[in-house]
Amino acid sequence: MSAVPQATPPYLQALNEPQRQAVQALDGPLLVLAGAGTGKTRVLTTRLAHLLVTGRARPGEILAVTFTNKAAQEMKHRVSDLLGGQTVEGWWLGTFHSIAARMLRIHAEAVGLTSQFTILDTDDQIRLIKQLMEAAQIDVKKNPPKAILSQIDRWKDKAYTPDIVPAEDQQSYDGLAVRLYCQYQARLKILNACDFGDLMLHMITIFKNPDHADILQGYHSRFRYIMVDEYQDTNVAQYLWLRLLAWGSNNICCVGDDDQSIYGWRGAEVGNILRFERDFEGATLIRLEQNYRSTAHILSAADGVIAHNENRLGKTLWSDRGEGEKVVIHGLWDGDAEARWVGEQIEQLQRQGISLNEVAILVRAGFQMREFEERFITLGIPYRVVGGPRFYERMEIRDALAYFRVVLQPNDDLALERIINTPKRGIGQSTVQSLYAYARAQAISLHEAVLQLCDTDEIKPKQRTTLKTLMLDFERWRGLAQNTPHPELAGIVLDESGYTAMWQADKSLEGQGRLDNLKELVSAMAEFESFETFMEHVSLVLDAAENRQEDQATIMTLHGAKGLEFDHVFLPGWEEGLFPSQRSMDENGLKGLEEERRLAYVGLTRARVTACVTHVSNRRMYGNWVNALPSRFCEEIPDDHKDMTADTGVYGFNPAGRSSHWDSSGFSLPPRRAIAAETDAFTPQCRVSHDQFGQGTVIHVDGNKLDVIFDTVGRKRVMSRFLTKL
Repeated sequence: MSAVPQATPPYLQALNEPQRQAVQALDGPLLVLAGAGTGKTRVLTTRLAHLLVTGRARPGEILAVTFTNKAAQEMKHRVSDLLGGQTVEGWWLGTFHSIAARMLRIHAEAVGLTSQFTILDTDDQIRLIKQLMEAAQIDVKKNPPKAILSQIDRWKDKAYTPDIVPAEDQQSYDGLAVRLYCQYQARLKILNACDFGDLMLHMITIFKNPDHADILQGYHSRFRYIMVDEYQDTNVAQYLWLRLLAWGSNNICCVGDDDQSIYGWRGAEVGNILRFERDFEGATLIRLEQNYRSTAHILSAADGVIAHNENRLGKTLWSDRGEGEKVVIHGLWDGDAEARWVGEQIEQLQRQGISLNEVAILVRAGFQMREFEERFITLGIPYRVVGGPRFYERMEIRDALAYFRVVLQPNDDLALERIINTPKRGIGQSTVQSLYAYARAQAISLHEAVLQLCDTDEIKPKQRTTLKTLMLDFERWRGLAQNTPHPELAGIVLDESGYTAMWQADKSLEGQGRLDNLKELVSAMAEFESFETFMEHVSLVLDAAENRQEDQATIMTLHGAKGLEFDHVFLPGWEEGLFPSQRSMDENGLKGLEEERRLAYVGLTRARVTACVTHVSNRRMYGNWVNALPSRFCEEIPDDHKDMTADTGVYGFNPAGRSSHWDSSGFSLPPRRAIAAETDAFTPQCRVSHDQFGQGTVIHVDGNKLDVIFDTVGRKRVMSRFLTKL
């Protein structure tokens, strides 16, 4: 009698073949290499449901790790739906930090804590570091506590306890950082506290301690299956924690995409996913390559770019959604023209009845947002900034504007109150309240109250001196306003007030971003006749921002866009130095360039229907005009999958709309003979001069594009026509 074939469960019928294989491959280590838009969340949730339905594991025998609480909740809901609405209880599903905290509450005594330990937030951490520094009489201005804490966090991401920090790292801040790390950890123990980095670090310490071998063995017995989402984003500590836990059953399934590893700046290590097959002997690798999001031209363009990365496992995305439109690469004269052109394209989409909710502008750097925001306000295009406030609503911009308002109008009490102790001047809230009380009693402004009380003993001598100096500074800046160009005056105010220095002392990426935004603010002022007209413009922009609508275009950074998708995506600023970021390449070399290329891949694969890349030949950055060279990523998109266009007058276009020549990459160049004569003059190791970057040495010649190590600014890629041979 023949066996009756088992019917395929409904939840498996909806999967394609590689997805089904990933769900059913339950024994041994498995890496699911899930390309963009290939349904990785469906695979994860279906695999969880399959383990429960088949009886291979009970909920409490599964460890499922995500990077965000939102992802964890979505997985719970999807599994419940697959199980017919059944609520699953008792499993270990959550973020790395939440699960590690749950474990540490149980085993806190093994690292000298109690189960009621406190988890400090960032402000508490900085305050504790500052207390330790002040107790040791260490200059907190020369060695900012926030910078020291960032270094400690990086060590914890690499699973370095104070006693195993590598010798080469111990010289950080002249040995100060590692010494403070020791004191910081000792102080945390006294306080019965830990920070977020400790949650993982303490559990690794417990798991590796032979005296507590029973703890790790207990988890080996408990967890029959381990599943990990976004494995390419794990740092070293998370990787070690997972490996220690996986030694038990060896049934670990990691889902991720090495081509979307874009968070190296916050500790993510792409090498974790690249060496999975070496780390877990006998591992199975399944590639998910059918993309359900984008058209063929978009996917082929993205694949063409990412193929230039050396360190990748490799896969080829495909789609059955048709060829669609080629990726448009459009050259423009400058950033203002770029914003105008993108605005016009979006207006055309609106006229076609397309919702603004399906339109996104994805930028490499936050300062790029300003020109698009202002253009959209002019055109009346509703928009939202995702992942942060709008440009003029950012904290550092509002602080700077408050300084400018007081320069223009001394009696602007709200502006003066905002910056009277920013940066820190020792002017506490009680002093401000006293000043306000006096101002109300005398029916005068806060500014006038400060002036009057500075001539009395009502305020303590130190604060009186500080306030008097500040008032004299404002008086001097008002005097300069008569004959100083307003962008220059803005820079003077920010520098002499100490506001710029405050952010320069912040060595984090956030601090650098705020400095970039301040430079963009000062640069933007040059477009206006005076301080007054600029401030009036800002007021109108902020007023327009209050009119929120549901149907809005999205402006966000490429980093923030990961995991999202839109019908129509605009990718501005694809120029050498901006994207790929020169800073990233200078600091991390090839590794930095490859992460930038992965970011380009992420940007392109956000688009479902159309993707449009723009670059400019001149960009005003931080008050200076820069001759921009199109990003190498533009060239890396295969010719068959891109349409190259440019505005009149860009890259050799004459007013009549004709170009003297276009090379194969679409960049307008002089005739071929002229190129040969021009580039033959430059060879590797020859010395050259550039109007902006100064003198340098050629290290590579690629047609009319040269890589040069400049004496003062480092490596740049420039057009030969901007160089003079020495």
